[in-house]
Amino acid sequence: MTRLERPPAQWLGKVTGFALGPYQTAVVRIGFAATWLFFLLRELPHRHEMYGPDGPWDWDMARQLISGNGAFTALMWSDGRIWFEVVYALAILSSALLVLGWRTRTMSVLFMIGVLSLQNRSIFIGDGGDNVLHLMATYLVLTRCGQVWSLDARRAARARAGDVDRVGPVLWCALGLGLSAVTFMGELSGGWLLIFWGLWLVHGLWWAVGRRAPHSELRKLLDVIANLTHNAGLLVIMVEACLIYATAGWYKIQGSRWQDGTAVYYPLNLDYFSPWHALSELLSSNGLILMLVTYGTVAVQVAFPFTLFNRRVKNVLLAAMIFEHAVIAVVLGLPFFSLAMITADAVFLPESFLRRVGGWVARARGALISRTPLSRTPLSRLVRRGAPLSRQQRPAGRRDEEPSEHARVGFTP
Repeated sequence: MTRLERPPAQWLGKVTGFALGPYQTAVVRIGFAATWLFFLLRELPHRHEMYGPDGPWDWDMARQLISGNGAFTALMWSDGRIWFEVVYALAILSSALLVLGWRTRTMSVLFMIGVLSLQNRSIFIGDGGDNVLHLMATYLVLTRCGQVWSLDARRAARARAGDVDRVGPVLWCALGLGLSAVTFMGELSGGWLLIFWGLWLVHGLWWAVGRRAPHSELRKLLDVIANLTHNAGLLVIMVEACLIYATAGWYKIQGSRWQDGTAVYYPLNLDYFSPWHALSELLSSNGLILMLVTYGTVAVQVAFPFTLFNRRVKNVLLAAMIFEHAVIAVVLGLPFFSLAMITADAVFLPESFLRRVGGWVARARGALISRTPLSRTPLSRLVRRGAPLSRQQRPAGRRDEEPSEHARVGFTP
């Protein structure tokens, strides 16, 4: 192999052999699912006015709009109040289970259905954070977002020890029956019909091959396809985040208020965006701070996509943007918008940093558990419950195994 051929071959082997960015996709999964979950819980008392039968954008008006743009929403299958409550409850449940990483392949699809169903029901409710969540919920279906920090990762370890998965087939059959009923009623058609049936068949094929022929060539081929799909989805998420900042920055440059450095002053003096009036008045009264924040916001948003090839500069701007969104959440009272944007930013965080954060969380959890009565449970019972053994407790001569999600199955150079 020549020197010119080696880099493309190595790149091809990496892209097909691994699902890249396992920690980044885990952060995206947890962040967006938690954002949507907290939003649904906060708006629980107002759900009927926002998305349900008591809203100003009634069911007939939504039906006319959706018949023209072809958007998907399960709330158009019935105008009954009970059906609305079922969809809202399923949206909450799927979000919570996706945060925990339970059956992430299935929950990511149900999470997407919940997001699209509610947001497309009332398209005039929401802000930029809802648009980001709308897009990312769709892209998340393409990723293998349960490789780390999930119950799926723990279940995969137990499966290697010989445990048989009985919940997966039952869940797959139940969803197949529901999809068949919806299809028979004529509620799904065109592209959405192909998408949902395709996902259902692919998930069934994946489980069947993994169960019956885990070391076959077909399983290796499916792994390669899954890795390519995951990596493509991760790339789309990163490109989407860059486009959001680039377009926002370049549009701001064209605005006269951003050019003269006073754009930040006006939202600080709107009652709708001033949950803390004293803080807003303090910031808006300092002209130097307003000018620096205004010009700094434009500079960071325009420059960020061009700094991805320089790790140090990228990390500095990334920290600045995350801090900016945290300030927006507090000062302007936009917590869900800020949380969605911080999650989108997190896809660019270094894996070493995410591993370190995961270690801190694991140690804090271990310290918390050690103070509970569970810490006095015999070791054998902890092992049966799935608690990991330390290196000293593992049998001699047994080498640590990598999760199956990281298995090397691609085209090697």
